[in-house]
Amino acid sequence: MQKLGLYALTGILGFALIFALLPGANRATVPTGAVLSGVQLTLYPSRDPDAVWQFRAGQVTNDPLISETRLTDLGQGQRLLRERDASGRLTGRQTLDATLSAPDLTIDGQDNMTTRQARITLVQQCADIDLTGTEQTPVKIEQGSGFSAPVAELDSPLMTGHVEKLRMSFDFNIEDSDNANSTWQYDLDGKERCENGRRVPGA
Repeated sequence: MQKLGLYALTGILGFALIFALLPGANRATVPTGAVLSGVQLTLYPSRDPDAVWQFRAGQVTNDPLISETRLTDLGQGQRLLRERDASGRLTGRQTLDATLSAPDLTIDGQDNMTTRQARITLVQQCADIDLTGTEQTPVKIEQGSGFSAPVAELDSPLMTGHVEKLRMSFDFNIEDSDNANSTWQYDLDGKERCENGRRVPGA
């Protein structure tokens, strides 16, 4: 759950409010909640303990009554994956898994995020996904699961397409879509491939 309400009103006030983290089973090894440092927001989702989200925002507001945090004037966000060794211990190393661009973002009490429009880039697949939602059905990013949107435009070395009612995991697996109203194009010739997060000419 999102455990922390935060909003720095002015430079004089600095950090105006930090909510205490709720108890967690493995609190000592896996932090949960969100911490704001200046305009830097770091989110540790309890339902996705190996992931870390980082954002920069011009303004962050929190409403503890509805357990909701809103980020506006949002810079590019990123999802990092924390590495574990063979024994399951965190090594301290992180790899960039995805980037997120959106004009604003709302984070609820379960750490899920919603917005009207976003671009998610899955780095290891070199896949750009432009997501469009509505007020009633926004773009939604669900921790430990993936993301969904009423309409998506997909561009990757493997395939491109217009997808409606998309639900996709962070490992580029399409879990659900409206196939009757979606179109796909596959690169059977292998003109491009993804190498270390970059598109390069195919072999």
